Amino acid sequence: MADHLMGTRERTEVPLVECLTALSAIAVNISRLRIGSLVVSNTFRHPALLAKCFASIETIAPSRVVLGLGTGWQENEHHALGIGLPDAPTRLEMLEEACQVIRDLLDRGRSSFSGKHYRLNEAVTLPKPSSRVPLLLGLKGDYSLRLVARFADAWNLWATPEILSRRDEILCKYCENDGRDNREISRTAQALVVFDEPESVDPRWAASGLPLITGGNAELQDHLGAFAEVGLDEFIVPDFSLGSGAQKLELLDRFFEDVARPFQRD
Repeated sequence: MADHLMGTRERTEVPLVECLTALSAIAVNISRLRIGSLVVSNTFRHPALLAKCFASIETIAPSRVVLGLGTGWQENEHHALGIGLPDAPTRLEMLEEACQVIRDLLDRGRSSFSGKHYRLNEAVTLPKPSSRVPLLLGLKGDYSLRLVARFADAWNLWATPEILSRRDEILCKYCENDGRDNREISRTAQALVVFDEPESVDPRWAASGLPLITGGNAELQDHLGAFAEVGLDEFIVPDFSLGSGAQKLELLDRFFEDVARPFQRD
């Protein structure tokens, strides 16, 4: 689930359910799949509250919850709702402190922390999760990847295979500097998926600037193969480029059954 409170400046009037509320409902109604945020905006909630929320969701869905976290970025929703959006370096500082607070509270159930942006005095989060809640960081910039190397169980970005490969080289260097085995970090990425020829792609998606893979079953399999060759562990399919209603469900089924099946792990 994405964590947005309103649509973008171009499409403000988009109905959106709140991320953590929706995850709680999904946790109750779907019993066999991992669920998570892609990604929570760190600007929206104090990290101690966020840790409490995910600890609570994990009690509903043991061993199935992923906490995806990012700096926050969408200017119009912050402005409209009166939520502060500091500059990028400050948001990275906040995220670094948030990772420490969240990890401490989820793993130990308590934390005292004195940072530049957050302060906790013997804070407690009980009940603790019954299993480790993986921390996924949605980051891409050269400097921000050091936070992935330091804190993340999983890493996410919008990417083509070429982008992923270039970013991954930087991540591996940070891991080496920190003495961490980079293979401990799961690589996840997403790109828009369109079952069509490139020249027939909806202009909205072509102009979005987001990574895009197109074609029939064979061509899309080639794209997934290229991702696998550069070390991708999990490809995430955004559903908003696949139409709506029955068409969306049909295309998702087609992707999973006819395109992705050879790449799926037991």
